[in-house]
Amino acid sequence: MINKKKAAILVIALVVVAIAAITIMFKGQAEGQGVSAQPAAPAQAQNPEPRPQPAVVGQPMADFTLPVYQGGTLTLSSLRGQNVLILFPRGYAAENYWCTICNYRYVELAELEKAKKIQEKYNVKVLVVFPYTQDVVKVWLEALPGQLETVRSTKNPADPSKLDEKGKIRMERFRQLFPEDYSLAKGEILAPFPILVDGERTLSKKLDLFRNEWGGGKVDQNIPSVYIIDANGILQFKYLGQNTVDRPGYDYLLKVLEVINSNKKPGLGTGEELPPFTFAPVLRLKGRRNR
Repeated sequence: MINKKKAAILVIALVVVAIAAITIMFKGQAEGQGVSAQPAAPAQAQNPEPRPQPAVVGQPMADFTLPVYQGGTLTLSSLRGQNVLILFPRGYAAENYWCTICNYRYVELAELEKAKKIQEKYNVKVLVVFPYTQDVVKVWLEALPGQLETVRSTKNPADPSKLDEKGKIRMERFRQLFPEDYSLAKGEILAPFPILVDGERTLSKKLDLFRNEWGGGKVDQNIPSVYIIDANGILQFKYLGQNTVDRPGYDYLLKVLEVINSNKKPGLGTGEELPPFTFAPVLRLKGRRNR
């Protein structure tokens, strides 16, 4: 009986020694490889991308502050008491190629402001937001004169009879998309409205407008969009483009502002009829996207 007890004790002692030896062996290997025997501290989680928070018509527009290309910063709530029309042009349509339609529409609005003083007439502040840094916005402004000249020369070639079929289709398409002839002198900077520099894409991503690919263009850009906020800070109208030509014309947007200023909700049987939703007709070139 005593021998059995001694044998059991001996077995237990051998097991303990074996476990200790194995532990020391693995610890030595870990230290030899520069690995700490202590559990590694969990890695710091990187800041996740902010979740989109699309603006809801009839609800207050979330406040934001962005740098202004012309200088300083602008906070949306500082414009309380005025309507606010926010334009999000597409920006680039392809690498090193600005969206022609968005740029034409920008110049069209600038000319409208110059001729009719719409900001004063409709108690509205126009803001333009780009998802680019200050230096890229500068490149965009400097490119406007040349792009307008390209539009003009495409619409009015020296000898249309020498164009091939594709060239004739392009000419007619440009004439329909860009009915007015606008021009800027080389080096002229057209910036009648505050241009907000959303270089970190905080606002563009929050509204879920920023894309790396859209409309056939694989480049950093925004979905062309329009937001109208009333003098109390309530979003009354928004439109997110499905392509570059489907956004409402300025006659429509100004009518929306008239309805807002009359303290009536647009399109809800108030007696204020909005004009038909119109945009330029489109002729598509085979294999090409509208830009």
